[in-house]
Amino acid sequence: MADTSMQFDAVIAQCRSLFSKKLHDYGAAWRILRPESVTDQIFIKANRIRSLEVKGNSKVHEGIRPEYIGIVNYGAIALIQLERGYAENLDMTPEEALQQYDEKIANAKSLMLDKNHDYDEAWRSMRIESYTDLILMKLHRTKQIEDLSGETLVSEGIDANYLDMINYAIFALIRLEFDK
Repeated sequence: MADTSMQFDAVIAQCRSLFSKKLHDYGAAWRILRPESVTDQIFIKANRIRSLEVKGNSKVHEGIRPEYIGIVNYGAIALIQLERGYAENLDMTPEEALQQYDEKIANAKSLMLDKNHDYDEAWRSMRIESYTDLILMKLHRTKQIEDLSGETLVSEGIDANYLDMINYAIFALIRLEFDK
């Protein structure tokens, strides 16, 4: 599992670098997004990945890798928005946003390591397309829970779904990066 931890960190370094650069360019403009809007943004990215997987080509010359990075970064944003609520204006410095990002990604990594222990890294034997489908399923679950105003009877909360989406996207990025 040492390789997985190091691979996770390597992939997150790429995701965090892009997140940091976008904070420089735009600030934390995403703070105005309501959680449902963040869910929809992740849906757009996951749906594009699936479309590219099915069609086998792209007219916009960006592959699936940037979309998985977007899912990781928007997943962290979603967790921040769930915890803090949305803002009417920019209320977070780039430094605060990066600190929050690091905290949410650390939570995702901890969950991933725990699940890897229990599942013996079964994700390494899965098809990358299955991660896309699982992310889309988690998105549909999240939308349903949002429609229920978070009131579930037996299901995990929205935050657990976002953490799983982040980890599935990281699994895909690890496989794309290291399984060459």
